[in-house]
Amino acid sequence: MLRTQVVKLARATPSVQRSFSVAAIRAAEGDTGAPRSGGVAGGDAWTKREQANETKFIREKEMERYAFFMLGPTPPEAIRSSKTLVLRKLKEKLQQQRKHLDELETHIKDLESERGGEQ
Repeated sequence: MLRTQVVKLARATPSVQRSFSVAAIRAAEGDTGAPRSGGVAGGDAWTKREQANETKFIREKEMERYAFFMLGPTPPEAIRSSKTLVLRKLKEKLQQQRKHLDELETHIKDLESERGGEQ
């Protein structure tokens, strides 16, 4: 009886024989797709440079968006070369809004004086 059991184990399927000899390949830290040890905050010069480039790109796109609303459709080169023009247009619009607010304040004061100062 012992002999039949030994023969059965010897003839076991290859998957049973290899179950403990094969290990899954794991990605180590720093390999493609693995997070860095310091997380997002920790990084080398490459990571910092990449973050700076992304920030610069985002700021330029925001300037283009604001310029589009202020100046209308213009090519991006003209927008980048004339940032002072964009700022000047923003200041002019701010002055117009302040003037409008002053007019509203005088109108409110006129209405209050007509009512006799009642509240």
